[in-house]
Amino acid sequence: MPAVGHSVYHAGTGASPTPFTCNICGQSGPPPQQGQDPEVGTCSRCGSNVRSRGLLWALSQELFGAGLPLPGFPHLTTLQGLGIGDSGVYCHRLQEKLAYHNTFFDREPRLDITRPPESEFGKYDFVTSSEVFEHVLPPPEEAFRNVCRLLRPNGVFVFTVPYSLERSTIEHYPDLHEYTIAQLGGRHVLVNRTRDGRVQVFENLVFHGGPGSTLEMRIFSECDLQRMLLEAGFHSVRIYGEACPEFGIARDGPCSLPIAARKGEFALGRETTRELMEQWKRVVRSPWLRLGLKLRLVR
Repeated sequence: MPAVGHSVYHAGTGASPTPFTCNICGQSGPPPQQGQDPEVGTCSRCGSNVRSRGLLWALSQELFGAGLPLPGFPHLTTLQGLGIGDSGVYCHRLQEKLAYHNTFFDREPRLDITRPPESEFGKYDFVTSSEVFEHVLPPPEEAFRNVCRLLRPNGVFVFTVPYSLERSTIEHYPDLHEYTIAQLGGRHVLVNRTRDGRVQVFENLVFHGGPGSTLEMRIFSECDLQRMLLEAGFHSVRIYGEACPEFGIARDGPCSLPIAARKGEFALGRETTRELMEQWKRVVRSPWLRLGLKLRLVR
């Protein structure tokens, strides 16, 4: 259960089979089919799937209080964001709108979330991540604490990760210390030497992205995720379970939904607020906007 003074809540569920406009690239298309794998790309232009559209919709809600499509995000060069293994479907588009950059564990620009540089602490207004934290080295609690350290006092962490509704997380290799993955008899095995010198051998490894690629370290449970985030220093956790047919976001089940963990009540910084107001002034002064209002084409 969350500690007193913290909050955890779910948004509602439901879906409607209506045509959608992709909130990542703006392409219109038929809705995802009921029961369709949310990992399957359903946008004919950018290839986005339900998961990536849902993550960007949650991010928009957390940053701007409304479900804006990514093409409609304001240009804010002072709103600092960090991606941890984000999808290429949206990271470049997000970089065009905000002061955001994406990072990787295995290539440049690198970031190991289990050991981030202290120079990055307190630097970001938001951190995003897509399907990464099931792969970080144990214990995952340390990775969540580091995300919290990266954020400014009013920052938010928006991410997706596979999880179940079981009572507790299944940690496949809790004593992982010095390890290697080798092939034995045509199969991959993990050989680990624990801190106290014991040798462990694990078979039946689960990889995401194909054999020998990215090793699954655990299967989170929803309740453990909430607990870990609150104990890491986040003030509140929201699980985005509602459907958004307008953007092709359908929900067929309660698992692996976008999660937003807030370090504090979000407030734009002074420079970002000034930048946003300058953009709004330019819009208000536009003769095309005044004409649209006069003709009642804009409300």
